[in-house]
Amino acid sequence: MAPPNALIVTPRDYVFGTESDLLVLECGRTLGPVTIRYETYGNLDEHRQNAILLLHAFSGDAHAAGYHSPDDAHPGWWDSMIGPGKAFDTDQYYVICSNVLGGCRGSTGPGSTNPDTGRPYGLTFPVVTMQDMVTAQQRLISHLGIDRLLAVAGGSMGGMQAIQWSVSYPNNVAGAIVLASTARLNAQGIAFNAVGRNAIMSDPLWNGGDYYGGNTPDRGLSIARMVGHITYLSDRAMHERFGRRLQERAGFGFDFNDQFEVESYLEYKGGTFVDRFDANTYIYLSKAIDYFDLGGKYGGLDAAFTDCRSKFLVVSFTSDWLYPSYQSKEMVVALMRQEKDVSYVEIDCPFGHDSFLLETDRQGPMISSFLETVYTDVQSTR
Repeated sequence: MAPPNALIVTPRDYVFGTESDLLVLECGRTLGPVTIRYETYGNLDEHRQNAILLLHAFSGDAHAAGYHSPDDAHPGWWDSMIGPGKAFDTDQYYVICSNVLGGCRGSTGPGSTNPDTGRPYGLTFPVVTMQDMVTAQQRLISHLGIDRLLAVAGGSMGGMQAIQWSVSYPNNVAGAIVLASTARLNAQGIAFNAVGRNAIMSDPLWNGGDYYGGNTPDRGLSIARMVGHITYLSDRAMHERFGRRLQERAGFGFDFNDQFEVESYLEYKGGTFVDRFDANTYIYLSKAIDYFDLGGKYGGLDAAFTDCRSKFLVVSFTSDWLYPSYQSKEMVVALMRQEKDVSYVEIDCPFGHDSFLLETDRQGPMISSFLETVYTDVQSTR
């Protein structure tokens, strides 16, 4: 149950992409109609200058804060950061969060109906990139009547989108907050994504991606999530939470059932994931992350950031081994070489890659201060 006086928020859909206005993708294909699911928190000011776009991570969605109904058991994925007096202060800012293109939580993706066939796209859905996601988001922001965002903010895959926003639309973003992210995925990250995709595609029920309306490849998706979840934690966090503790005090069973607590935990995380996520979306979004390489696309990071006009706040975490701090520092150094306004903080905490979701006490004040600085600058130049 939602607590008394909890924020109740209603998702909304923006549909665009008629035959005369199709979304042109990086792969060369077009897509339409396109639905983008989004939620908003707070109010847009009279000058439309206080809007912040939140960009979710791989398994996130548009539901960033509040509850959908009084009966909801859980709030949005960043509820601790969004609301009155919080880092993203909804008494001052108008906060928007949308589900990405290619997603499965309301936005158009591989599970959506292909208007040409009347059946779900499956693998006929075009491959999408971070650029495509940002292009679709820009259409939403324009629809909302916002010419320039006060800030874009996101962690992990959301951080990639924030970087892409600052590069693709330099005149439309005043500030960019990049948490636990990278300007390009390294070989290790690509390898983990490949294992996840292979787990799904090896499931007998995957059926080449055409499983809608029938049995779904839950086991493959569950294993993919188990592998992915390991990368979100750290050695210290797993040791402190599980150690080598067994589920049963009787000791080893000398069989192949799950006996350690960490095994049971991963099974649980994988099992709950299949109830809210689409296997094909896992494949598409992980490939979009693989393809993201800002320096490779623009001829180096320095060149990529040449025209950026945003202020930047870049935050990394010492225990994040998926997107380690050196990758954030590469971005920061490139921004400094281009004489951009960039602040960088490395937070020492044990939570691993998930730190950007969990370490709210220390990153919250940093984000509040950064947003206040950007807001003051925007107001002074009005």
